[in-house]
Amino acid sequence: MFSYVIDNQVKLRQLKLKDAKNMFNVVDQSRGYLREWLPWVDTTRKAEDCLTFIDQTIRNAENQRALTLGIFVEKKFAGLVGFNYFDWHNKIAPIGYWLAPQFQGNGIMTTSVRSLIDIGFHEIGLNRIEIRAAVQNQKSRSIPERLDFKEEGLIRQGEWLYDHYVDLIIYGKLASEWYRFR
Repeated sequence: MFSYVIDNQVKLRQLKLKDAKNMFNVVDQSRGYLREWLPWVDTTRKAEDCLTFIDQTIRNAENQRALTLGIFVEKKFAGLVGFNYFDWHNKIAPIGYWLAPQFQGNGIMTTSVRSLIDIGFHEIGLNRIEIRAAVQNQKSRSIPERLDFKEEGLIRQGEWLYDHYVDLIIYGKLASEWYRFR
């Protein structure tokens, strides 16, 4: 079970099945906020949906297909950060993340993503990390911009959100650039 302590308040760790109820409660309380940019919110209707998701993240980690980590603030579930999948041939992985509104504005997500990037380049051996965010999602876009990712392009109508497509900005960071940035 992977665990990474950021500081005395914030910890990243692989999810456990027992986290399902807390995760669902956070999603349910943040439903209106999260739904604006995340396509899975409407299909997360009960704690069992989170249980199924967590079970899949555990299997993905065991099979080295992806790595999803819970963000815990003072032992409370606050959100997720992770590598959505690994392209082992090219040593590339995209990062996805979300954080409940009550935990935002304190640098938690920037620090969590920075830590995941360190893990990706130093421990996993990736060469490239990508982050995609909707053009209008300024909060999400601010994370790669703070971490000096390069804006590499626009993916027109790159994601379906409930009743419309959104354009995505793709950001990239190479291992060699991260070492210079850090």
